Amino acid sequence: MLHTMRWFGPQDPVSLFALRQAGCTGVVTALHQLPVGSVWSQDDIRARQQLIEADNDRYAPLHWAVVESLPVHEDIKKGRPARAEYIRNYQQSLRNLAACGIRTVCYNFMPVLDWSRTNLTYEMPDGSRALRFVWEDFALFDLCILRRPGAEADYEPEVAAAARAKFATLTPEEITTLTNVVLLGLPGSEEAFELNGFQELLNEYATIDADALRENLYYFLREVGPVAEEVGIGLCIHPDDPPFPLLGLPRVVSTEADLAGLLQAYDSPANGLTFCTGSLGVRPDNDLPGIVRRLGNRIHFVHLRATKREENPRNFHEADHLEGDVDMYAVVQELVREELRRARTGGGNPSLPMRPDHGHQMLDDLEKRTYPGYSAIGRLRGLAELRGLELGIRRNLEASEENASAQLSDEAHATRFV
Repeated sequence: MLHTMRWFGPQDPVSLFALRQAGCTGVVTALHQLPVGSVWSQDDIRARQQLIEADNDRYAPLHWAVVESLPVHEDIKKGRPARAEYIRNYQQSLRNLAACGIRTVCYNFMPVLDWSRTNLTYEMPDGSRALRFVWEDFALFDLCILRRPGAEADYEPEVAAAARAKFATLTPEEITTLTNVVLLGLPGSEEAFELNGFQELLNEYATIDADALRENLYYFLREVGPVAEEVGIGLCIHPDDPPFPLLGLPRVVSTEADLAGLLQAYDSPANGLTFCTGSLGVRPDNDLPGIVRRLGNRIHFVHLRATKREENPRNFHEADHLEGDVDMYAVVQELVREELRRARTGGGNPSLPMRPDHGHQMLDDLEKRTYPGYSAIGRLRGLAELRGLELGIRRNLEASEENASAQLSDEAHATRFV
């Protein structure tokens, strides 16, 4: 696989130099400074490429391998008339990215919030810190802080009661912390949505159920897919995180059935997947190795991380990369098999870009300012473990193929002399 890490631009506390030393050759980034829905110009794209490649003449080279993300404007998700202009802008951004040699573009279709957690500093047994989601705490925010109309119907009575009881014990500082964590918004950002006015953003989805959101997604794919196909870009949608409805908002990219449906909506190699084991792995009904076997030819980008479901299965935290509920051995084995298949048949990119998704805050990073999930050392540990796992699996599979090929050759040779 092509080993990469996410980089949030010049303001990222983790430098490009650190990514090199971690063993990356690819950089996953985006033009975060541009407003959502605007056209990414070739000048802006090339300026970012030049920044990434500035030291390539002195050190191991880096290149911009994947865009994560080219964001989809909310008017597209809501199916508003203004989506026509934003789709045209998206199409032009794809053309400009292709003209600059970038061929993989990740995006998501989650309404309002990009991802959701309730704790960004959950202490693990070894003292490192992880991201965590607790259903009761999310209910507390929804019922007692946001006070969303109709929220009571979305929670089990015992969960709602426990949330209200816990709210009565919180200090103002604890309430503010939980609010800021839930409303954090985008990965790599330290800016949260404002509580005042947040309900209005939710109200705009009052008449948009899962079927309507899914149709808006399919409409978007049918409009931008042909452009991506024309210019040779692989679009790859990121699954919902977490993969179940929140705040009354629908989620339509949470299960294998969701993934299969959107691939059929515009049936082209240009319409593909970001295979995120962390997001999909939160649901026990998602068979991750099976998804790779069945949909692997449409995977363009891979996020490898492991989540661990807790006693309440809607609670989870981010485990070490080789632990948790994700069978990382089985997943990586299927991904390597897919790469070997592509190498044999010539179909698709035989070197899947992969990044170690998230990482624990640990060692010296415990004393540093880091983006939640994107500290250097935790991701370095994850990438090192995953690279070793991949190497062992690849060597084993290649040896098995060579042995099988040699056996067939011996049998054919023996047959000629029978």
